[in-house]
Amino acid sequence: MAALRIAIDYTSAITERAGIGRYTRGLVAALAQVNTEDHLTLFSSEQPPAAHPPPKAPQLQSRIVPIGHRNLTRLWQTLRIPLPAEFLMGRADLIHGPDFVLPPAALRAKRIVTIHDLAYLTHPDCAQPGIVAFLSAAVPRALRAADHIIAISEYTASGLMDRYDVPRERINVIYPGVDATFTPQRDKQAIQQVMRAYELEQPFILAVSTIEPRKNYTRLIEAFAAATRQSEGPRMLIIAGRKGWLYEDVFATVERYQLASRVRFLDYVPEEQLPALYHAATALAMPSLTEGFGMPVVEAMASGTPVICSTGGALPEVAGDAAMLVAPDDVAALADELARVTADVALREQLIARGLARAQRFQWEAAARAHFAVYHQTASGR
Repeated sequence: MAALRIAIDYTSAITERAGIGRYTRGLVAALAQVNTEDHLTLFSSEQPPAAHPPPKAPQLQSRIVPIGHRNLTRLWQTLRIPLPAEFLMGRADLIHGPDFVLPPAALRAKRIVTIHDLAYLTHPDCAQPGIVAFLSAAVPRALRAADHIIAISEYTASGLMDRYDVPRERINVIYPGVDATFTPQRDKQAIQQVMRAYELEQPFILAVSTIEPRKNYTRLIEAFAAATRQSEGPRMLIIAGRKGWLYEDVFATVERYQLASRVRFLDYVPEEQLPALYHAATALAMPSLTEGFGMPVVEAMASGTPVICSTGGALPEVAGDAAMLVAPDDVAALADELARVTADVALREQLIARGLARAQRFQWEAAARAHFAVYHQTASGR
């Protein structure tokens, strides 16, 4: 098998701390570890911060074109200037866009795009109009231009087939992996530090995601308010995630239920603090309206933390039988589960055991090897 020159758009890993940024960083780190034959070039229009440089490996190099993410997006995705990607990335046999979009032109390189979800189509009212308009135009173009497509769940793959008539044989489903820092091994000192730093009280329910309508935090707060009225209910709800968009109703709900002292917004939590936060939590709640995957679910399971999640999108596919599942619009059911998981030790132990087993299915090494298989099959025209 001949070695390939593979160019990967690393911009999201630099510009986004959470979400797809974490996905891209995890994928590239794994790709660099499992393959020493193919040559990887990380392409970006932004300079990586000194505190978080790209991974280092003999077969990996970074190429920064300092024109800015917005400028490059305007050139390639808005103005559609057909500047071949190789002019910026260097010679390549294959180009991978891990964040919904592809360069509009290439000289000889094959192109692969990763699609994470289709929330901009299924729940457009939950996103900023500009993002909906951008993705509604850019994703169909990327699907037409791509020689192959990677979806991060069967749910997303089904959406591509239903919404865009993409043949199933053009799609490979490759689940993301969970970072090795998320384990059931508890560092008591780290837990105490994070408890003190954020002034937390146990038992508490944790939610980890950007504050925006798709995450369904308004209903989570309403359910938490009901759960706290039960004698053994949770004391606090902790939301770890930056403000995204259309979040005003979330904060208004806290005020309406007079929960300012019991609902804590931590903003963005550094990745190195997340394992201790999961360990300190009684359970993770992820009541999203829809998800293309739902990484916090897997991180919590790998950490030995019980999970309550909705039936929205890919969450049942990811969680399997290892989580408590509720409909995203059923506030009463969610309240009951929040109270039950807090009070029932045996239930928590059962969920922890199932979660640890389930999390083993999501390994970055396996994901990286699957990507290289798709890279070689696509480059060879198979």
